[in-house]
Amino acid sequence: MTDFTDRSKPDILCVGSVLWDIIGRSTMEMQRGSDMPGRITRLPGGVAMNIAMTLARFGMRPAVLSAIGRDPEGDELITACGHLGLITDYLYRSEDLPTDRYMAVEGANGLIAAIADAHSLEAAGDKILRPLIDGPLGTEAAPFIGPIALDGNLKLALLDDIATHPAFAGADLRVAPASPGKAERLRPFLTHGCGTLYVNLEEAGLLCQTTFTDSKTAADVLLSRGAARVLVTDGGQSATEADASGARTQVPPRVTVARVTGAGDTFMAAHIAAKSRGEDRDTALASALRAAATYVSGEPPL
Repeated sequence: MTDFTDRSKPDILCVGSVLWDIIGRSTMEMQRGSDMPGRITRLPGGVAMNIAMTLARFGMRPAVLSAIGRDPEGDELITACGHLGLITDYLYRSEDLPTDRYMAVEGANGLIAAIADAHSLEAAGDKILRPLIDGPLGTEAAPFIGPIALDGNLKLALLDDIATHPAFAGADLRVAPASPGKAERLRPFLTHGCGTLYVNLEEAGLLCQTTFTDSKTAADVLLSRGAARVLVTDGGQSATEADASGARTQVPPRVTVARVTGAGDTFMAAHIAAKSRGEDRDTALASALRAAATYVSGEPPL
């Protein structure tokens, strides 16, 4: 069992993409081919990174497991992680793979387009899991005990292995698809009936090969397809948390949308943090929706 008496030890692991987000935002509505004034920023990002950053703000001690190049961008990213309170001791640093990047364009009407370049993470494969399989975080005989947040930037074969690997048998797996285009990578967690899935309405539809009009219906169908537990969000309309014991649906607070990239990651992290504080299911869902709405409005989620 992992020893958490040392404050330098993580109490949650965030496994997946840790990269640079390059985001262009305009205050005007945009369409395909639009050329508008705005701001372009470069910030630490990636699904695992976004979740870890939010968890740290909520007072948890997250460690990130990912692949980062031994290039100047990677060195800068490691430094940024440290400033944000993240534990980076277990990262895989590659000599020949560049640090990954994500690029998005957002307008007043939301996300216009995005490209996630996570090729280095995919190429590294199970190398990023060595600290969980061969120590120091855990082994097959003494698996890590605690929550692990996974993102769908990992390849399908690796996610399938994680769903059944003895080294993850003691973990509370929390899984996000990273993007609708990678939603089907979460299928092993339906097949094996393990973990908690955090998906939006579109991602739920892709996983179930259908189209949903509300979060409650999507959650019910995901459970019928084998999911152990799900949280389905539908933007500003509703969110549903469900497992075999029942479901609860809530409507998020109404806010003016200032940004969208990272909102789902904030929701997931806030929900994990709320459960770690001992909040009941209804209160935890409300806390997560409030944090996500605050983030979307342009404010920090605290």
